[in-house]
Amino acid sequence: MTDPVPPTDSQDRYLVPGLIRGLEALKAFTPERPNLTLSELAACLGTSRSAAFRTVYTLAHMGCLLHDKRTQTYALGPAVLRLGYGYLATRELVEVAYPELERLRDETGWSAHMGILDGTSVLYVLRLPAPARLTGIVHVGSRLPARSTTMGRVLLADLEEETLLSLYRADTQAGGLAAPEMLSGVLAQWREDRGRAWVSHVGDFEAGIASIAAPVRDMTDRVVAAINLTASASPENIGALEDGLSEAIGRAAARVSTLLGGHSDRETPGRAQP
Repeated sequence: MTDPVPPTDSQDRYLVPGLIRGLEALKAFTPERPNLTLSELAACLGTSRSAAFRTVYTLAHMGCLLHDKRTQTYALGPAVLRLGYGYLATRELVEVAYPELERLRDETGWSAHMGILDGTSVLYVLRLPAPARLTGIVHVGSRLPARSTTMGRVLLADLEEETLLSLYRADTQAGGLAAPEMLSGVLAQWREDRGRAWVSHVGDFEAGIASIAAPVRDMTDRVVAAINLTASASPENIGALEDGLSEAIGRAAARVSTLLGGHSDRETPGRAQP
């Protein structure tokens, strides 16, 4: 018997039927129905017991489902909680940081952003453009090379050396880049940025833009996000990178860190230059 394919509006050839079936199986569990038998799951999926078994077996193997042999039922497993935690943690970051970044934007007149590390990229999760802003290339959901952005450099600087090298070894292998040159440059920059309270540069990734970033820490003192300010690279704005902006962004980062349970009494070392 051929397993039925979950229906789609357009039968998009890029959709993966098995993945859709697995996600639908997880969504079948509700507070009212926390435990389901294989037959019940098959009915929810509209498929045969054999097809449902393969889906359920895979989810159980990945820790997304737990099997109770006594009752022959399944329940959601801890791996689902880990997935949900990643989403909720990001939402908490955004909700906590929003008013502080709004205040920072209004105080400085620069656009404010927050990002998290996603492999060798920085993922923008919050953007508060200044009223008199330039048209930028970033928006919420944008991913930019971490080593070429101030927020990315702040996030990379908190990694251990071996973790950093492992990330970029995998990246260079996947992209066919010149690994020795890439890794050497990444490591040199990491050594320069490590331990800094903030990082600034002018026109590194996006020409004509000045930027400064600072780390956000949680209760374990781990850097979980970065915030930055960006504006046009006018002589006045470039001068501001050395006169007052570092203190403003440092205060905002400390306030967000405190709200996340982090320490706000860290020393402020010297600045990092490009």
